[in-house]
Amino acid sequence: MTAILPASLATYFAAKNRHDTAAMLACFSAHATVRDERQEMTGLPALRAWIESTTARYAVQSEPLECHEEAGRSIVRARVSGSFPGSPAVLTYRFGLAADGRIDALEIG
Repeated sequence: MTAILPASLATYFAAKNRHDTAAMLACFSAHATVRDERQEMTGLPALRAWIESTTARYAVQSEPLECHEEAGRSIVRARVSGSFPGSPAVLTYRFGLAADGRIDALEIG
């Protein structure tokens, strides 16, 4: 099953699966914040480092399973596989989107 996603999130997951750092980064607003693995990163330079590090370390592939809106956020559950213990796993991505559709907040858990 593949979820129907807002355009910016579909672009994000497609770029993530291609391991295309530039295309993933283009999905974020300039001051976006990401929380992942008990760390918080803010701004494009920090997000670039996070993307490059996690891509190299885990070689993740993500299949969005469902998407819904909750408290102004787009919540995506995705089956994630890669080189990490417990792969594959279903993770929840909580996206906040800016007025222009870019991601301005992301929490992965």
